[in-house]
Amino acid sequence: MKVRKAVVEDAKGMAKVHVDSWRTTYAGVVPDEYLNNLSYDERENMWKQATPRGGVYVAENNEGEIVGFATGGPERSGKYPDYKGELYAIYILKDYQRQGIGKALMKPIVEGLIRDNLTNMVVLVLEDNPSKHFYEATGAKLLDTEDIEIGGKKLIELVYGWDDIRSINL
Repeated sequence: MKVRKAVVEDAKGMAKVHVDSWRTTYAGVVPDEYLNNLSYDERENMWKQATPRGGVYVAENNEGEIVGFATGGPERSGKYPDYKGELYAIYILKDYQRQGIGKALMKPIVEGLIRDNLTNMVVLVLEDNPSKHFYEATGAKLLDTEDIEIGGKKLIELVYGWDDIRSINL
């Protein structure tokens, strides 16, 4: 398994991971119609636009296929003034979860934030996402909850924070 900075040409592989991981992680949580309507092409276009801005890393298996990715940067909402960085997302294909890839993807995000003097961060996670335990295990504490709507269904998003990302054991 190899983690590296993403390039625009990775957008297709990232789109597959994005859509497929949503469909497996959020089955029974997010409405089926919403999950079924997720588009590989739309996600590919989104990642073609986002990747050049930086803060995006991919994980490849031994065959060079993208099996996960992560993205992060400055905190976007402004709702958490004590937290300057944000882990925007980590997506990993189901068959590759629980193998240390999440930590490996989180590491360059954390290192980049530290280089930019952003030594604390937040991440937003759906309450019913089993991966929330990953963030708790890395030392994140629950800061807040937010009501959101996806596909017409009201859901709760948990806001986790790390006071000092230099102490995360990655």
